Amino acid sequence: MSWLDKIGSTIFPLVSDEKRAEARRKAEELARTSPWLAQIVAHHKAIEQCIADALSATGIDARRHAMKQLARLNTGHSIAEEVTVYPALVEHNGVIGGKIQATLAYEEQQMTKIQQAMLEQLDPMSEEWREKLEHIKSAVQQHVYEEENHRFAELAKALSPGEAARLARRYAEEFERYGGSGMSEEAEAPLQMAAQESGSPSGGMTS
Repeated sequence: MSWLDKIGSTIFPLVSDEKRAEARRKAEELARTSPWLAQIVAHHKAIEQCIADALSATGIDARRHAMKQLARLNTGHSIAEEVTVYPALVEHNGVIGGKIQATLAYEEQQMTKIQQAMLEQLDPMSEEWREKLEHIKSAVQQHVYEEENHRFAELAKALSPGEAARLARRYAEEFERYGGSGMSEEAEAPLQMAAQESGSPSGGMTS
């Protein structure tokens, strides 16, 4: 285990499956009237699916394909959050509290991006590769939990309908700019489902 993995396991302790499920239920409830949050939850689900696909893949090509899907989706998702949602945290979740939330969220995402870059240098069929991907999975789970249970839940309650609509539009625009199209059907399914349920943009995904 590298020193960065050790830091990651300390910063991102695993929350229980029960707590994560409860946070997801809370976020999905709020997402019914917050299209921007519906897009984000859909992206969270798709990211989780990409990681699951990579871990379950038995061949080198399938693992590399899943990781390319993950990299594309995570890049678009993280940058869209950083450009549109994190500034809203600072504005609406308190001058100090919002800045702390935005800073922590940003640092968590950068850590995950570094881990993904390191993963690309490893043999996809090695145990070291699987171990690092498990660390990435843990980091993503904790990051998603904090957003769905605290940061974005508070923001959804603070935004006016007009502000929420604008945030949904801007998030979709930025995701399309950096994420683009080309996701697998498995990864894209949660995005389309969220769009149907909320009536919001799917986040720029096209077939």
